[in-house]
Amino acid sequence: MEKRGGTTEHPVKAFGWAATKPSSHLSPFHFSRWGTGEEDVRIKILYCGVCHSDIHSITNDWGFLVFPFLPGHEVSGEVTQVGNRVTRFKPGDRVGVGCLVGACHTCDDCSHGLENYCLKMILSCGAIDRDGTVTYGGYSDHMVVNERYVIRFPDNMRLDVGAPLLCAGVTMYSPMKRLGLVGPEKHVGIVGLGGLGHVGVKFAKSFGVKVTVVEIDEGKRTDALDKFGADSFILSNDEEAIKEAMNTMDAIIDTVATYHPLPPLIGLLKTRGALVMVGVSDKPLELPVLPLVIVRIGRKSVVGSMIGGLKETQEMIDYAANHNITPEIEVIPMSYINTAFDRLSKGDVRYRFVIDIANTLQSTNL
Repeated sequence: MEKRGGTTEHPVKAFGWAATKPSSHLSPFHFSRWGTGEEDVRIKILYCGVCHSDIHSITNDWGFLVFPFLPGHEVSGEVTQVGNRVTRFKPGDRVGVGCLVGACHTCDDCSHGLENYCLKMILSCGAIDRDGTVTYGGYSDHMVVNERYVIRFPDNMRLDVGAPLLCAGVTMYSPMKRLGLVGPEKHVGIVGLGGLGHVGVKFAKSFGVKVTVVEIDEGKRTDALDKFGADSFILSNDEEAIKEAMNTMDAIIDTVATYHPLPPLIGLLKTRGALVMVGVSDKPLELPVLPLVIVRIGRKSVVGSMIGGLKETQEMIDYAANHNITPEIEVIPMSYINTAFDRLSKGDVRYRFVIDIANTLQSTNL
């Protein structure tokens, strides 16, 4: 096996919770991580966010992940050791790791700060690393990551609320910035007020745009309008309200991870508007072409967006800290994770689970 990053150190024992095969449950898992390479940063994990994609991942719904699968791509913690060629970090720094731990660094996407679209991109969990080992995520006590893929947390951001921003935050921030959704003349729709959507509302309001939440759950109206500051709220099954709002939105960011009809959302867009898909449905969605091209409601686009590159992720974290944008979280012990997955599948969380790794992982050790 090829040694990584020039390290001459032996592998270091690690502990976490993993699915040893495609399953709906996690259990305690002992493994090893490489010693700290010349360009590596070793991180003591303090918190890790729980993403809806973790559920898809442990059951291998997408079919491309490697098992044993140890989730966790919203990691925050403290640097404990750095390699002798590391220049950006030192022990004691407050840092995080998101969805990526590797890319080619030479392709067109990488050269434009879009490592998240690199064909050789390496996910932080469930992928094959450069040395041929499986990458294990943040549901564990520590990580070793090349310094390129480490994000610095500003001093005024707590690590528990900061962790989910490394996925949920940049997922919503990136398309808003790319589409220029800034200022009161812009109107954005957020479909789904969940772990992604509620963060999206907060970012959108900080950009000064008009925000409409489109939701299936009437019970989230008060949070959308009064807690997060959305300008309006539409029930997705209210045909009259949908009709009244047609052709009013510059963009819609769709966070929903279950099957739902797209034509009503396309109808809400202005000419030249964009429907941005960031949620991954559990079933294929139908996309009729006619509403995209015909007179009056046509010339609209449907696009996808996935997290962000490293530069953009750091930009998002700094922006969030400066504007006091943080997700609403429920902190849980590591031993609660399978119950948390059950609740997350039912939408029973307001709005993001975060695992207290430092204080609860070791108590579950075998």
